Amino acid sequence: MNSKQKASHTGSVDARPRSLEMTVLVTPNMANFGGKMHGGDVLKILDQVAYTCATRYCGQYAVTLSVYRVLFKHPIYIGELLRFLARVNYTGRTSMEVGIKVIAENIKKESVRHTNTCYFTMVALDEDGKAVPVPPLSLRSDTDRQRFAAAQARRTARLHFKHPPPQGVESTHGA
Repeated sequence: MNSKQKASHTGSVDARPRSLEMTVLVTPNMANFGGKMHGGDVLKILDQVAYTCATRYCGQYAVTLSVYRVLFKHPIYIGELLRFLARVNYTGRTSMEVGIKVIAENIKKESVRHTNTCYFTMVALDEDGKAVPVPPLSLRSDTDRQRFAAAQARRTARLHFKHPPPQGVESTHGA
């Protein structure tokens, strides 16, 4: 890694791309029994987008640790064009959060709608499959700082569920 690629949370500039846009045409082989895009196909593409964004950012192979909040807000129709807008929102020591927004475009009617937003936690691995450090994310704008803080809150919530309170200790999440 050269000096331009090293970044810090204190504002130095990193050279690795932190965002990515990918486009996919929804084809008939992606249809579910209702004639719309199968949710599993959406999830597979989301995972590929997260991998690509994370790997470009850290320069290492990256694997999915978790996915937060995949909500299918609107159906996606066969023949539509999907745009996946991905961005690294947060970096820890060996992990990154990649936020992905999905936009569906009806190319005949020239209309667009936001169909999904979700957050992938990706871990960087070396050739031996061991977690390795990722470049810290420089926070250049208020939006970067807001995304970073929101990602930290999601990370805290995820870690809380990984290590739930001991039996007999009341959870703050209800029944």
